[in-house]
Amino acid sequence: MISIESIRDKVQKGLRVTDEDALFLFESKELLEVGELAALVNERKNGKRVFFNINRHINYTNICVKRCAFCAFSRKSGEDGTYTLSLAEITNRASEAQRQGATELHIVGGLHPELPFDFYLDMLREVKSAAPLLHIKAFTAVEIDHFSSISGLAPVDVLASLQKAGLGSLPGGGAEIFAPKVRQELCPEKISGKRWLSIMEDAHRNGLRSNATMLYGHLENYADRVDHLCRLRELQDRTGGFQAFVPLAFQPGNTRLWTAGMAGTTGMDDLKTLAVSRVYLDNFDTIKAYWVMLGEKIAQVALSFGINDLDGTVIEEKIGHDAGASSPQSLGREEILCLIRKAGRLPVERDTLYRAVREY
Repeated sequence: MISIESIRDKVQKGLRVTDEDALFLFESKELLEVGELAALVNERKNGKRVFFNINRHINYTNICVKRCAFCAFSRKSGEDGTYTLSLAEITNRASEAQRQGATELHIVGGLHPELPFDFYLDMLREVKSAAPLLHIKAFTAVEIDHFSSISGLAPVDVLASLQKAGLGSLPGGGAEIFAPKVRQELCPEKISGKRWLSIMEDAHRNGLRSNATMLYGHLENYADRVDHLCRLRELQDRTGGFQAFVPLAFQPGNTRLWTAGMAGTTGMDDLKTLAVSRVYLDNFDTIKAYWVMLGEKIAQVALSFGINDLDGTVIEEKIGHDAGASSPQSLGREEILCLIRKAGRLPVERDTLYRAVREY
């Protein structure tokens, strides 16, 4: 019979928890006990260290051929509020980020119907030329699939071309939730969960590291979340290419799901989801509390629920904020240091590949 005690026994012995264990933890009302299990796992892996980096987001266009029900960022060509940054604008922002001490650019955007594949290759080359010290983390698996469609190249060849032009790693976006029935309601035009996993496996085989995400708090149930985590854990067993798992709290504002009455997540659900992810994903070193979607306070509390990364300074994030995220557009280094220290943890500034830049 599954119980908190039986799961704790597994965790203390370093044994892998099952899907049934994870579902039990999601359904448990004992939030603090679940958090204690997650804290134990994290303490073994990371001690008191909490990572962050100095990064900048560039969302190069909001024009997209897909219209996902959860998205408030995308626009169709010709709609009010559309934009596409020029290569000069992108490189200017990259140069500015390097001058400000950033070590990473996080570049993602909509699936633009008219931009050729060469645009993205030129983007990487020019950014690398203008800001050679920056690591470029760019393009979700959904974007890679789009580039494959417009170029006629297989995803593995798309990835190789992007790497040659300067791509350093991939973010984890586009995973949403893998359960086919839920995905069909949430984002029927988007690539399948199976395709997302396949492209990530190609990336890992090509030597690219990536993150993984899960969008939660919308149409899915706990079993769907466990299924999602299971598929990620299985791929990580095969490749070891995921650097961090990032649970993304659904932001309902200005989306079709908001108009249907969905209210988004609660703090209890956020903390439980982070903690269960830490307990279940034993082959991931890092579970990230993405403060942009969680808010600074929940992200800080999450440091006692098994979390060892707060992301970074971000600067000019649009996707979450277009959906109503109430967090600021950026945090400074000193603000992040304060959040970590007041949680009783040791701040470590890192680069994209989780190499320590400075330990405080």
